[in-house]
Amino acid sequence: MLSQDSLAVHAGRTGLTELGVHAVPIDLSTTAPLPSVHDGGLAYEQMATGGPHLTGQSTVYQRLWNPTVARFEEGVAVLENAPEAVAFATGMAALSAVLLAVVATGKKHVVAVRPLYGGSDHLLASGVLGTEVTFTTAAGIRAALRPDTGLVILETPANPSLELVDLTAAVAAADGVPLVVDNTFATPVLQQPYPLGTAMVLHSATKFFGGHGDAMGGVVAASPEWAVRLRQLRAITGGILTPWPAYLLHRGLATLPVRVRAQQAGAAKVAAALAGHGLVRRVYYPGLPECDPLGLIGTQMAGPGSLLAFELASAGHAERVPAAVKMITHAVSLGGVDTLIQHPAGLTHRPVAAEAKPHAGLLRVSVGLEDPADIITDLVGAIEASR
Repeated sequence: MLSQDSLAVHAGRTGLTELGVHAVPIDLSTTAPLPSVHDGGLAYEQMATGGPHLTGQSTVYQRLWNPTVARFEEGVAVLENAPEAVAFATGMAALSAVLLAVVATGKKHVVAVRPLYGGSDHLLASGVLGTEVTFTTAAGIRAALRPDTGLVILETPANPSLELVDLTAAVAAADGVPLVVDNTFATPVLQQPYPLGTAMVLHSATKFFGGHGDAMGGVVAASPEWAVRLRQLRAITGGILTPWPAYLLHRGLATLPVRVRAQQAGAAKVAAALAGHGLVRRVYYPGLPECDPLGLIGTQMAGPGSLLAFELASAGHAERVPAAVKMITHAVSLGGVDTLIQHPAGLTHRPVAAEAKPHAGLLRVSVGLEDPADIITDLVGAIEASR
């Protein structure tokens, strides 16, 4: 069995020698020739109802299936140690498909563990897709279950406070209800939820998979049964990832382990520096002992990752810091090669209910590949200059 580093380079790249190419090809065709009405119709039905594309079949139409997208899906499934993966245009499109798939089973109730990404929280709270949600903590999963509960959803590490959830305990608490884990912050390099019993693993592929802030996508690693449901919904709603971003996201997988580990090493240094600063009330980083009370780093997770948050005394101070940084970019998103800082309460978590909104003095940092000393100098300088 190849190591994960080797799998990241080679997953989804089978058959290139037979094609006579070294780089993964990009198939931009929106439509494909049909061998006959009969065979074309069979292929259409196969894919439109969620079945996989079969070798030798016409691809019919890009909304149903695309070989470049399929290669990216194969790469993600291999890295997540899951049977299959289904790619979407964005992470929110992927989450929407998951929720619609649950509604289609007739069980519309969702148990959601807070904190969640603000967009996910907002979508669930709105009920726009026909779901009913009960927000709870990891400890409250079992008590929140109802006969019509069709899904439990959580993030670990959570956005933006980096709280960790014991996935083995969460699966047990879900008591047979399918559990979906947003694994965007950890990536499969640091955490693989599927082998721990989760039904699905969700990613905003825009983040670490792409790694350069220039391609959007979402992907769900899942069991074959859930993959069929998700592909059918994708075909019906048209939410498929398109070939060019699929190519970029797949290319990003090759360097994912190297980037994640390097960014993680930098984040540990940044977190330590902030933890010792007099103007910082608290640092949230899973690599700090007080942020990992369950001892999940080194067991469930291979490392603490490259996201951290820190809390200042006032909202005013926190809102001034992003304007004072010089090298770091004030922007939403995460997982790219450059360091980003943002104010969750005022941006990504602005639509979240008051009781779940992050502290107004909290800032989230996605540590990039710059020299950690330069990141620390920029952050500390901005904190001090804006007090």
